[in-house]
Amino acid sequence: MCQLGHRSRQFEGFARARSLAGMLDDADFDPRRRARDLYWTGLRVARIAEMLGIKPQTIHSWKYRDGWDEVSPVERVSAVTEARYIQLVNMPKKGNGEYKEMDALLRAMERTARVTKYQGSGKEADLNPNIERRNAAPKRKPERNVISDDQLRRMREAFRDGLFGYQQQWWRAGQTERIRNLLKSRQIGATWYFSQEALIDALDTGRNQIFLSASKAQALQFKSYVKKFAHDTAEVELTGENILLPNGAELIFLGTNSRTAQSYHGNLYVDEYFWIPRFTELRKVASGMASQKRWRSTYFSTPSALSHEAYPFWSGALFNRGRAKADRVQFDVTHEALAAGRHCEDGQWRQIVTILDALAGGCDLFDLDQLRLEYSPEELAQLFMCQFIDDGASVFPLSLLQRCMVDSLQVWDDYKPFALRPLGNREVWIGYDPNNGGGDSAAMVVIAPPAVPGGKFRLIERMQFRNKLDYEGQAAQIKAACGRYNVTFVGIDTTGAGQGVYQIVRQFFPTVTGYHYSLELKTRMVLKALNVIHNGRLEFDAGWTDLAASFMAIKQVSTPSGRQMTYQAGRAEDINHADLAWATMHALAHEPLEGVASGSGKAIMEFI
Repeated sequence: MCQLGHRSRQFEGFARARSLAGMLDDADFDPRRRARDLYWTGLRVARIAEMLGIKPQTIHSWKYRDGWDEVSPVERVSAVTEARYIQLVNMPKKGNGEYKEMDALLRAMERTARVTKYQGSGKEADLNPNIERRNAAPKRKPERNVISDDQLRRMREAFRDGLFGYQQQWWRAGQTERIRNLLKSRQIGATWYFSQEALIDALDTGRNQIFLSASKAQALQFKSYVKKFAHDTAEVELTGENILLPNGAELIFLGTNSRTAQSYHGNLYVDEYFWIPRFTELRKVASGMASQKRWRSTYFSTPSALSHEAYPFWSGALFNRGRAKADRVQFDVTHEALAAGRHCEDGQWRQIVTILDALAGGCDLFDLDQLRLEYSPEELAQLFMCQFIDDGASVFPLSLLQRCMVDSLQVWDDYKPFALRPLGNREVWIGYDPNNGGGDSAAMVVIAPPAVPGGKFRLIERMQFRNKLDYEGQAAQIKAACGRYNVTFVGIDTTGAGQGVYQIVRQFFPTVTGYHYSLELKTRMVLKALNVIHNGRLEFDAGWTDLAASFMAIKQVSTPSGRQMTYQAGRAEDINHADLAWATMHALAHEPLEGVASGSGKAIMEFI
């Protein structure tokens, strides 16, 4: 068996050598060098002579005169690496495989050069230049965000290799277009993509990158994606509130409330701009950051309402304001016209990417049939098919809700979202809208009530659970929130299957309030929320577009009898549609219409 194994290994070595000889099979190639390279692979002279058709005595002569056995291993590797690299360089047509091999060969030559230097000096620093830099005097503070050429190459490759078809279109447009304007489906990777694009551009060009979002918390999502991408692809740990790169480029993360925004210049990325309050004012500041021709601007968002200030910017109507009739432009902003991306007459490159476009572009992150079960047709159209909301019939139009939108990390000094107790021992109320089965979802909000009568409510946390939790699982979410906050009130809809959640919550929070929906109760809840919002008494983070959309979905309709009016969200049979809005109203209802708090939830109230 040992003899057979030995013969097998001999055969494998012989086969590899034959492959090498075949690869170099060129009538003009020097047979002396070819014989030398084969000898260094471990073949005997007799075998080499047989493969090349040369007398063994000739090869023995070459071996003796050229001192093949005296050449060190490092020199052998260097010689064959150099030959292979030159062969690749001279190839008239090269593909990705050849370029990658050339890059690997260059790194191999660099390493052999270091080994050769180390053999002469014996210094470990010659093997690893980082050691010399680390030990150099005088001692310097370690550089932050250092990125080697190899790490940059790995990031570039990971970025380009990980793109879906529509993201490749965004990348190509970014090479030539000064302004990109995108209307896109929810959760198709736009923020993820643009964070990576910006990092690579900053490293390649040295240009600053400015990320502007409705709130600081939303802007920090960009930062999270940038840091994760660098760590996962190249093991680079990026640090700093704003990330300063070795070439001087800076990545800057801003909310719309930043008073220093005008002092920055660079490529600009504006996220979810259709949900940003006072967009016209913001755009004046934002356009100033990227006014020089070397900068580019990118605006991208899911749609909100036709009444939003940003709609004329999207439709081109803003371009025509104040221009002579002959200078005005008209262009189509329908999905059919913009699905492939188009440079429009006002100088902006526009594109609409629906969830269907994303699926066609290779995105495999969605189950469309399941989404159709989880969302109403109205929700699906707005969130995933890029349809604007006509909030003219909404009880809570976007213009009203924008009064509530704040940059929470800037204006709530006592709120520490990453702490174990985000509000310390401050009192909070919980509103919960249960999962009643089917495509319905559960929603929970945590509200900090006013510290003084007539003060402001702050919506500090919201969560949604779609088709994942049974009654015990839903109750467990409320119990977990009670561990993070000093909860003094919990309000739950008990009209349908929510009665099961209510009964479980009663076991650990005896003073829980159950709301059994009626026409009168729904009216009181909506009127209370309208009163609070109209008086500027509700605040939530401006980045919470899902919460705003939830309120906008609520409309006033007539009852089946036609004799009275009620409130619903799109579907008469589904009172839990717009669940985040109803959950919020369950908490706000703890304060009576008169505006005086009703204590700290000491009594059980079951509304019938």
